[in-house]
Amino acid sequence: MPTSRRAGGITKRCECRGPDGKRLGTACPQLSKRSHGNHELHQELPPDSEGGRRRFRRTGYAKVTDAQTDLDRIRAILDLPGDDEDGQQRVGDLLAGLMKTRGDIPEPTEVSRKLGVGVPLDGRTTVGDWLDQVMAKKATRTTTNHGYESHIRVHLKPAIGHLRLDRLGVGHVQDMFNAIDDRNDVIAAENAARHEQVARSKRGKPGAPKAAERAQLAAEREKLADMPPFRRITGPATKQAIRRTLRMALNKAIAAQLITFNAAQHVELATAARPKGLLWTEERVARWRETGAKPSPVMVWNPAQLGAFLDAAEGDRLYAFFHLIAHHGLRRGEGVGQAWENFSAAKKTILVATEIVVDGWTPIETTPKTQDSASTVKLDAGTVAVLEEHRARQRAERDAWNAQAAAEREQGKDTADWVDTGKMFTTESGEWLHPDVVSKTFKRIMEAADLPPINLRDLRHGAAALVKAGGGDMNDAKVKLRHSTYVLTVDTYMELFEEYEDELTEKAAAAVPRARRGTSEAPAPGAVPETGPAASQPASADVDGSTVRGSTDNGQGPA
Repeated sequence: MPTSRRAGGITKRCECRGPDGKRLGTACPQLSKRSHGNHELHQELPPDSEGGRRRFRRTGYAKVTDAQTDLDRIRAILDLPGDDEDGQQRVGDLLAGLMKTRGDIPEPTEVSRKLGVGVPLDGRTTVGDWLDQVMAKKATRTTTNHGYESHIRVHLKPAIGHLRLDRLGVGHVQDMFNAIDDRNDVIAAENAARHEQVARSKRGKPGAPKAAERAQLAAEREKLADMPPFRRITGPATKQAIRRTLRMALNKAIAAQLITFNAAQHVELATAARPKGLLWTEERVARWRETGAKPSPVMVWNPAQLGAFLDAAEGDRLYAFFHLIAHHGLRRGEGVGQAWENFSAAKKTILVATEIVVDGWTPIETTPKTQDSASTVKLDAGTVAVLEEHRARQRAERDAWNAQAAAEREQGKDTADWVDTGKMFTTESGEWLHPDVVSKTFKRIMEAADLPPINLRDLRHGAAALVKAGGGDMNDAKVKLRHSTYVLTVDTYMELFEEYEDELTEKAAAAVPRARRGTSEAPAPGAVPETGPAASQPASADVDGSTVRGSTDNGQGPA
């Protein structure tokens, strides 16, 4: 029924009662006085979900103009759904709830933005409510969603989840990150104190401790037990990720016309510097062996060091995995998830189409994170041969497993046959390889070879260095590593490429055999170079950078 036809209006009433104790209502003779009584509005509402009749009533207006303003708002809100019965019921529920709570009548434009998007219309949707609704409909990868959920559970909801979505401001978000910084300071101090207490709780002398020493150690360990455990601080990269999660949710709220401003967009945070890849030079290796400290979180082996690792890994059943990662820069999950059906020995290519990643501790199969990651990788002939050898080895492993399983079944054991998952790299039984297995195997081989430490992921970075060693440029590295942007490649590898440029330049110069002359044999200033066969001998650089010819010199000046 159109609003204009619904029963409603404004009346005046008071609390005066007659001799019988009943309210006089409109019969009160004093109502004609402007100062007597209050105005009341009433408006019929759409039926409830069971078809029951509802009316909105509110009294206590001192001025009829105030009552009329609210009545006009109510009628404008009732007009919003038109003939949509669901929308009519929703605005009816909204107004019925406001009547019970005596909440303010919202502006019709505010209700219009929220109408039909599945959120409460009373303006009480909190940031936490909206984050829950966003995550309920988020269709990104499982591991990505778990990252979002972690940010929401640990940081966003505790700090700003209680705030109204439409009232969230930059100050609220900035306060949240300031609180994270304050908490980081506390955690850092508590971690430092615990480190000191751990040292006091250990006995430094050999042999059995004396009774007094045992008592002292027991007291120190009791103090240690009462201290907070070691905790990780929330670093710059994590804070940026938290802001991205909030920004994503608020952008969806803007798209749904619930808000018009993204508070997360305007919060200032320190930029998380991307770790730069550095080469393990002789000087850095010597320093590491002396102190145990890595110069950078991202360290890269030179070709000789990589060759030493691959030599050490050649007898391991996962050798082909490490060879593929080192030469062609696949990520760990991409390597573990690589399928034989996406390998072509004839074309010398593999197609990166799936990856196996860890959700908590459980391996799950998913598609690569970006469209650029899911692409074809060109292989060299050596890598193709390694993969073919690995396939033959895997088939032999399968046949041996099935033969053993058959023998055990004859003995009454319930042993299953080899599982054909179609993956290049599997367990001995053919099942998925857990990504952590390759990381631990990599570390074991690296330490046994006494090589300077890198992470398994750094083999991917090393593949970028091999691009440079092969004469490629930064764009070739972008293609090899399947980066989504050129900027990402430059930010990560520019310093590594520059270091490699220096090393390659020096090696190229050193590759030329030379018979250097001493500085005492240099010609006198102003001497004229000789002509003839002597002049054709190689040039030699003196200590001051000048170039001289190898020959005899009479030491005389110009004739």
